[in-house]
Parts: sequence; structure tokens; C-alpha cells
Amino acid sequence: MLGGYPPFSSRRNIHFFFSLFLLASLYCLVLLGVGGRLNFSSGRSSVSWNPGAIFFSSPVGNSSQVSERYKLDNVLRDAAMKDGTVILTTLNEAWAAPGSVIDLFLESFRIGDGTHRLLKHLVIVALDMKAFSRCISAHTHCFLLTTEGVDFSSEAYFMTSDYLKMMWRRIDFLRSVLEMGYNFVFTDADVMWFRDPFTQFFVDTDLQIACDNFLGDSEDIDNKPNGGFNYVRSNNRSIQFYKFWYSSRETFPGYHDQDVFNFIKYNPFITEIDLKIRFLDTQYFGGLCEPSKDLNRVCTMHVNCCFGLKSKLHDLRIILQDWKFYLSMPTTLKRSLIMSWSVPQNCSLDSLSQYGVPLNSTQ
Repeated sequence: MLGGYPPFSSRRNIHFFFSLFLLASLYCLVLLGVGGRLNFSSGRSSVSWNPGAIFFSSPVGNSSQVSERYKLDNVLRDAAMKDGTVILTTLNEAWAAPGSVIDLFLESFRIGDGTHRLLKHLVIVALDMKAFSRCISAHTHCFLLTTEGVDFSSEAYFMTSDYLKMMWRRIDFLRSVLEMGYNFVFTDADVMWFRDPFTQFFVDTDLQIACDNFLGDSEDIDNKPNGGFNYVRSNNRSIQFYKFWYSSRETFPGYHDQDVFNFIKYNPFITEIDLKIRFLDTQYFGGLCEPSKDLNRVCTMHVNCCFGLKSKLHDLRIILQDWKFYLSMPTTLKRSLIMSWSVPQNCSLDSLSQYGVPLNSTQ
């Protein structure tokens, strides 16, 4: 023993037990409610999160430092592009487990053509505490969005009460992001990003939205939109529209946000506020409802028109395999060969037809 200090191994044990004691103490404080509660309120919604729970995954910093880091305005500012655009997705516990949807989503960014750099602009909005903990262990920009009295952690099956609450919570949150002055690309986590979509977005358009069925004209109001992927610029027109969209849930009770969008896109209010809407071509922004037919053009691929997490996961993995095979091909062969997808598989045609999608649209 030198200088009265214990051997290195003993010191390491002391540090370990001290750290364990500290973590246990913090855990008790959280259980007793000492961690505190902060709220971000805007309009009709209250976006809240409990900073005390962040201790479990935060390696350094006191509670105030950790709380500041995960405030919505700080998260958005850190993630924003120069023009104030952020990429947003939502995540709950069911989609956050290792090997589940969020891992495949992030992998698509990493292996896509020019998409890896976009990860620094991605904000994952967690809808429950476990999803938030998973986010901060896997990604840089995370925000916890909770709804008092509602548990969004489980898989929300299509058109159930929890599903509808989750979809409308999302619309109200996106409205608050617009009011804070940020443009956003919203993307479901079951959308695979394979090319930079900004190269295919229209200029001077307030709202651009993907389609389940695209009719060939981006300005045709009869296109069938899909709310799982859209690009919205922050201005008075888009903010008014999101308020109108959210309030329309009361006019059309029992419908989800996508159906209500389909109803209100014909409303004279859209013309009154001069909202410019464009619909995105499925050859660049495809999905299982209507797959993009050429991997030389595809930007995103959405596992829409599919019931159940297991089916989605299976077909998502197939999509990633298809993309990796495409990447492995010689450049000259890529250009001369029109290659499409090996899906749907578990997302069967029967499932697609339940969405009212013509079966020949998946061919």
C-alpha cells in the first residue's frame, strides 16, 4: 500500500458501491416525487415530462442540467437545420424494444444514400417513459411527450380507442411545433429512409403529404393521403390548418386523423387561408399500399396498410434486405435493371384490402 491508499482493485470496489448507493438514493427520490415535474403548455395541449426519471440513463449532470437538456425548445433548437427544419417521429414502448421498429428505422438512415447525415436533425418523441429511456440510449435528440391519464406504451391496434387518442395527440403536438417556429418532416417510425427526401420536395408549398394512392398529379385533391409522412412549413396558414384539423376530430368523431384530413381537404376553409397542399408521388415516397416500382428513385418506403407489429417487423426486415441487395449490385447493373420489392409478405393482400386499397395497386 502506497501513501495510505487502498490497492486499485479495492478503490474500484469503493467507487462501484458509492455509485450504487448514489443511484439507489436518486431512485428513492424519484419514487417520493422529489424529482419534480415541468410542463410545456401550448394552446389546448400540455406537453409534460418528469426529469427525475432521466437520472437512470444520464451518466452525468444534476437534475437541473438534465432537465434543461430535454426541454422541447432546447431539443428542437439543437436538432434544427439552418432553415429551422427538424425531422420528427413518435415512439412508444411497443416499438422501442431492441430489434423492434425503431432499430430498423435508424438502420435505414445509416445505410441510405445520403441519409446518415440527417440523423443529427431527427427528434424522437417518446410517448412513454420506457420509450424515452430507450431513445436516450440510442439517439441524441429525444423528447418525452406524456398525456395525463393515458398510457401509450402498448401496441395501439388500428382504429382502437388508444390508437385514435395517439393519432390526435400527435396532431396537436405537431401544431405546437409549428407555433414555435419550426418546419418539420414528420415520419412514422415504420417508414424506411433510403434517400434524402428534400431533393424531391416542392418549393413554396405549405404542406406536402405522402399518399396511399397517388393519381399522377401532385395538385389533385382527390389523391388519397397518408399522414405517416409529411413536410410542413411553419407559417400562419399551416398553423391555422393544424388547429382546424385537430378541432375537426369533434366534427367527425370516431375517425382517425388521416380520414379527417381526407374530409377537410375539400373544405372552403382551406381556400380561405390559402393553404398550398401538394401530394407526394409514390414512385419516390412509396408504401405497401402502392409500392415505389424503381429502387433507383425511391426515397422512403412505408409499411402502411398492414395490421399488427409482428407483420410490420417481418416486412420491414424484408425491405431492408431488398435495399442492401440493391446496394451490393454494380452501379451499371443498378441503372439498367428496374428492381422492385419482395413485399408484401406477412402484410398480406387480405390485410391491405381491409384498408380499402385495390389489390392491383400493390402489384
